Amino acid sequence: MELHREKILFYQKNRDPFLMIDFVTDYQPGIFCNGYKLLKEDEWFFKVHWPQDPNMPGALQIEALTQMGALNILTLDGNAGKLVYVVAADKVKYKKKIVPKDKLIIQTNLISWKRNIGILKAESFVNDQPACSGTFTLVLEDFLS
Repeated sequence: MELHREKILFYQKNRDPFLMIDFVTDYQPGIFCNGYKLLKEDEWFFKVHWPQDPNMPGALQIEALTQMGALNILTLDGNAGKLVYVVAADKVKYKKKIVPKDKLIIQTNLISWKRNIGILKAESFVNDQPACSGTFTLVLEDFLS
């Protein structure tokens, strides 16, 4: 199954310029979610990070991974449109600089989902080379209430 931009916006609340995913190529709610971000030359962060050597900041790489991963939870029945918070990031590794015109491929797997707490493994690739990876703990807004 695929999710185009309109459906991504239906499921999660991030909006431009902070939406860090463009398309979901395949997903199974509660199991996995894969897709990509096409990095245009005029992305807002390339103008400031760094003008002489533009690259995607590590924090935004993590944001892209967790936004894709959050769709594992948000596509489950009854969760569309809810907020998902990242409460922990473990074993984060950066292996490749992400630059304008790159296609950031993102693959996520939900390892555990109990009582509105999820453990997510996520990784990204550019040109089949590992770019960023990590394990993240996500909580659904209901958990924090």
